[in-house]
Amino acid sequence: MTNSYLAMAAINLKLTFRDRTVIFFNYLFPLVFFFIFAQLFHAEQGGAIIQVLTMVLNIGILGSGFFGAGIRAVQEREANILRRFKVAPISAAPILVASLVTGLLNFLPSALMLVLLSHFMYGMELPERWFSLLIFVSIGSLAFRSLGLVIASVVNSMQESQIVIQLIYFPMLFLSGTTIPLSILPNWVQILAQFIPATHLMTGMQAILARNESLAQNASEAGALLLTMVLATFIGVKLFRWEKEEKIRGTAKLWLLAVLAPFLILGVYQAYSKDSVVKARLLNRDLQRSRSLLIRNARIFIGDGRVIESGGVLVKNGKIERIFEGATPDPKELKAEAIEAAGKTLLPGLIDTNVHLSASGGFSETSAEPTPDKTMPRALAAYLYSGITAVKSAGDPLDAILKVRALVNSGERLGAELFVYGPGIDRQQVQALKQRGVDGIQVILANSMDLAILRAVAEEARALKLPVVIDTGDPRGVEDALSAGANGVERGSLREKLPDQLFAQMKTQGVAYDPSLTGVEGFASVINGSLDPLDRPLVLQAGPAALIESTKKFLQSEKGAQVRAQLKLSPVSLDLGKENLVAAWKAGALLVTGSDAGRPLTLHGATIQREVELWVEAGIPPAVALQAATYNAARLLGVSDRIGLIREGHDANLLLVDGNPLKEIKQIESIQSVIFKGERISRAELFDQE
Repeated sequence: MTNSYLAMAAINLKLTFRDRTVIFFNYLFPLVFFFIFAQLFHAEQGGAIIQVLTMVLNIGILGSGFFGAGIRAVQEREANILRRFKVAPISAAPILVASLVTGLLNFLPSALMLVLLSHFMYGMELPERWFSLLIFVSIGSLAFRSLGLVIASVVNSMQESQIVIQLIYFPMLFLSGTTIPLSILPNWVQILAQFIPATHLMTGMQAILARNESLAQNASEAGALLLTMVLATFIGVKLFRWEKEEKIRGTAKLWLLAVLAPFLILGVYQAYSKDSVVKARLLNRDLQRSRSLLIRNARIFIGDGRVIESGGVLVKNGKIERIFEGATPDPKELKAEAIEAAGKTLLPGLIDTNVHLSASGGFSETSAEPTPDKTMPRALAAYLYSGITAVKSAGDPLDAILKVRALVNSGERLGAELFVYGPGIDRQQVQALKQRGVDGIQVILANSMDLAILRAVAEEARALKLPVVIDTGDPRGVEDALSAGANGVERGSLREKLPDQLFAQMKTQGVAYDPSLTGVEGFASVINGSLDPLDRPLVLQAGPAALIESTKKFLQSEKGAQVRAQLKLSPVSLDLGKENLVAAWKAGALLVTGSDAGRPLTLHGATIQREVELWVEAGIPPAVALQAATYNAARLLGVSDRIGLIREGHDANLLLVDGNPLKEIKQIESIQSVIFKGERISRAELFDQE
């Protein structure tokens, strides 16, 4: 019995390599698609080559299965070739298994050729999990060839086989990500695609190549393909026909549903869990972030005060690869997409160190508000739209904010990177917050806190390597925060001038000071009945239109008058906030930018633009304000080793604006491009995410 299987495989291989058509479709035809897709997707510009490679491999596997196995089996039956085997002492099983093995052995050299071309011509790194890739591709090839053989078994003519194959082949070709990236298709199409075997083949190959995942991490996809191969081979043997005169009932085509049952089950599960949809989205995000970009002829604000008057930045694999002073190389030499930036200024992505995502900053005449799981991701998208690539959340519901952090920081949803600071009121809570994975501790002294408890909280946070930021309201609060060893002080005092010695102490201790002037302006605007904070162009672009409109109506209503009356009972002074800021600057304190977004009339999005404008109005030099919004803010968050600077090796979080904000700070609102972790953001599409 074993000899019959080996003999059939050997015969098929000999016949195959004599067939020029097979050679063409196995080796030359994939090359045509490979170079077309490479040109179309600019494979030379980074990780797009992985997308190209997996697309061509998928096309090869589909073609080998449906046409190399399916159509050929029907042709051999129609030409009475199979009849010759009927008289020999051989069963259907060796014939079908030989077809599977032959197809696989023909395909693997082609796959290897494409991998090597991707490496040597387009710079793709050789697969780290090459064994997982080999096994996964082999399972996929065998599964689709067995599927093609089942189709051959249930059709009665060549014409019928072509109809059935096309009905199955083309949906797999166009709805699986093989020709059109799955992540750009409508959501309902992405769900439908989970019922298609080729989708899981495509996703598995990309995960192994792009994310270095193992075969075990793609067990559901590999298992479904393997089960399909076993079922299809079994059914193919049972339905095998030697002669064209042998006909089969039309109901036999229902066996195709049995073969596809693993993917029907997997599709139902994925339609519920959406795991594969999310995985495809993350894979596409990785590919977008791996592209190479060259921003050239720009004025470059490094972030720490240094400026390159004319230069370029090469972005590769999500990082800043090189910085050029003066002339930059030809983008083609660097295999990068060029972004022309003459007359523009390139800065690190801005950072807001004080936001409240669970509050909108607006008003509504009704009590009904969207749920946080809807509003918070949208708010983070608004920040990214505005070139603010990182924010620190303070005082938001912990469960909800941690879910949003996982959603956005993973790349599943596009939005500014989120740092979560949880409320610490005692040692035990600090320990609990550490276990939950917060990035720091936030303490609010508005209601006062015993100094001994405050020191205990700060001490425990330091022991757990968590930075502590304290929101104060008067000089005594600032004094207590400094005594406790805080890393940062927010707001300071908005009713009294802070003594100069407190700012001197901040400098000595390296404590960051965030005056949050934008939030103060918002309070003052409500009290004064001014809607100016809502009418700034960038706010109108990034803020929810319905919220802006409802806020304007509310503030002009009777309820709005009542809110203004309440706020007048606890007035704040923007002028005093500016005065304290200037004193802190003159004392040499570390300055950082926060907006207090979520407070009245401080909508999420274009916050830091207004914050630095208010700083400049107060007398702070633009370069100092911008350093506070980039490098200094990253220092407070403890991540200046990767963001906040335009430096080789740092994350490519970049903001390109028209003109020179170092001379005219309002140019910070004239955004030309936002680059986040190496991905050139399509700002118009940020609010269309589901």
